[in-house]
Amino acid sequence: MSAPAPQSLHDLGFSGIERVLEEHGVLPHHAKALWKALQREGELDLLSRDFSPPLKRWIEDHVGEGKTFFLDAPEVTEEIRSSDGLTRKFLLKLRDGQTIETVLMGYDGRHTVCVSTQAGCAMGCVFCATGQMGFVRHLRPGEIVAQVLHVRRVLAADMPDRKLRNMVMMGMGEPLHNYDSVMQALDIISNVRGISLGPSKISVSTVGVIPNILRLAEEGRPYNLAVSLHGATEEQRSALIPVSKKWNLADLVDACRQYGTITGRRIFFGWTLIAGKNDTEEQAHQLAELLKGIDAHVNLIPLNPTQGYEGAASANKAGIAFQRILRQAGFPCTFRQRRGIDVAAGCGQLKAEKKRVAK
Repeated sequence: MSAPAPQSLHDLGFSGIERVLEEHGVLPHHAKALWKALQREGELDLLSRDFSPPLKRWIEDHVGEGKTFFLDAPEVTEEIRSSDGLTRKFLLKLRDGQTIETVLMGYDGRHTVCVSTQAGCAMGCVFCATGQMGFVRHLRPGEIVAQVLHVRRVLAADMPDRKLRNMVMMGMGEPLHNYDSVMQALDIISNVRGISLGPSKISVSTVGVIPNILRLAEEGRPYNLAVSLHGATEEQRSALIPVSKKWNLADLVDACRQYGTITGRRIFFGWTLIAGKNDTEEQAHQLAELLKGIDAHVNLIPLNPTQGYEGAASANKAGIAFQRILRQAGFPCTFRQRRGIDVAAGCGQLKAEKKRVAK
């Protein structure tokens, strides 16, 4: 029988670390020290730490290349800083050579990380660079967690007085298409003994994977739900988001109503304004009617340029009229702040080179 494939320690939650140590004859109370080093302090050189002898021996015997466990430490192959002085985009190479992008964004008094959940994306949204590159593979929990740990190390080194306050799962990929890994990663990221990002500071974005929107509600997941709409009729939406043909708009809105009823939570709806496509006053009225009765906040997103949509951003006048109509209908409606557009780090612009197609 062949030996089991190596596993990442970053894939494991706290109870998983306890279980692994106990299986190898190490008392589970040593898990606290290991977890603190891995998750709170982001340590990548475990042998440099002054652990207790039993834990240190276990690490020497079981952690490292060619051993039972490894650490997720993606290589930074490129870092690009935006001219806004507030945005940094990291191209990270994973163990199999695949690359993903992670973005650190600075705001007044806070920093937000935008993480990827897949290499590529299967949803095929026509104005999104990630959707245009196609789907390669899902990320493991540790590969998602590693992005957060990376930006925390960056902040600690460059701006030690600043902390990471928010996380949005709006990078490469459809988070609810990779549900189990995403939820495992969020359990780790929100653990108060580790990274400790509060669930209210975490947003999970989706183009409308209905079964897992309902699963989020049924499981009582405490994270913010952000649903990308971009069209208020089936015809409008399916022209921009092909997956709408599988999960149609009427069923999606019904699922959102069920989500709100079960959880009592507000839903954030994203609407990318595309000139001549979905930015008219008529469509704003249609959207207000569509969302009637839902506790909704609408985020308007000025289109960021991608292939085929380089010059389709709506004029400010159209966007402001769109916002006014929604506000008059009783919906909070704000424009999302743009960050890193000049380095293709904005919404819909992330696209890493496909290094290897998953088998």
